[in-house]
Amino acid sequence: MEVHEWPARATRPSALTVGVVGARGGVGATVLAAALAQRLAQRTATALVGLDRSCAGVDLLLGLEGVPGARWPDLASARGEVDGADVVALLPRWGTCAVLGPDGARPGIPDDDAVRDVLRALGVVLGALVLDLDRAAVLRGAVPACDLVVLVAPRDLAGVAGALAVAGRLNGVPVALVVRGPAPGGMGAAEVGHALAMPVTASWPRDRRLAGTIEHGGLRIAGRTARTVRALERSLP
Repeated sequence: MEVHEWPARATRPSALTVGVVGARGGVGATVLAAALAQRLAQRTATALVGLDRSCAGVDLLLGLEGVPGARWPDLASARGEVDGADVVALLPRWGTCAVLGPDGARPGIPDDDAVRDVLRALGVVLGALVLDLDRAAVLRGAVPACDLVVLVAPRDLAGVAGALAVAGRLNGVPVALVVRGPAPGGMGAAEVGHALAMPVTASWPRDRRLAGTIEHGGLRIAGRTARTVRALERSLP
């Protein structure tokens, strides 16, 4: 499979760009990306961009399925000099945060060239981008240029193995490690950090309220998840 080169940091727009990726599926990377985007939107114009082809999509998570606006299939032909302001104007909103994600009725995300050009355009007109990254794309090397990648690792051996594989393909991008509970075998957050040779930026315990909010009107950030995001925000460049 062809791997496209993403632009180097020196050639990218000025928006803070943070990618979020899970060490494996089901660890809550999309939730954390949304929570971080909501937090950043309180201080600067921000977009949450869903790039994970393997999940149900940010629309379903945030309760935006019926909200009009552009999704990735509408931007499939975007190439070259894309007008970022025009794209932002078309996007649905989750509070003050713009959201660009897949469409449940029209599955798929455009190819890497279109994604690259749209992200570059958004970076010109926004203060921050939070990318919900596709783990498969990360593993094949097609990673948008980020200032920071947040790696969400569960407290088990399979999660550590997955995190090692992901970290090895990030090409020197700074990484913030978020360790997710629970720990079925009793593995501690410090043990995960030691196995990955990374400092633990934040520990994210199980938050039992999340599922209920998602099923009743869309994700709402509070409690343990909110505290994790605050700790993560302090690590941003």
